[in-house]
Amino acid sequence: MESLDIMLLGKEYRVSCTPENKDGLLAAVAYVDGKLHELAGKTNSSGEKLAVMTALNIAHEFLQFQRGNGFDMPAAKRRIGLMQARLDGVLAQQDKLF
Repeated sequence: MESLDIMLLGKEYRVSCTPENKDGLLAAVAYVDGKLHELAGKTNSSGEKLAVMTALNIAHEFLQFQRGNGFDMPAAKRRIGLMQARLDGVLAQQDKLF
């Protein structure tokens, strides 16, 4: 883990992340900072209220995205599990042949 200094609404925070997650975290910081600035400009809110409103807006966008694309994570995980079980079964049969 490494420490990374980030800025949100001009305020500095120190967070930890792995080197392979650094780029993704920086992208998330830029996205959240943009959303904070956008909502602050629209509502003249600040502090905790602004943070909560921004979090709710981002969560709403995420859920809309999931629903709009018909993406269902639990169903996808179940399908992957079923495919893996089928592959394991086929590979086990192959092992018996040799």
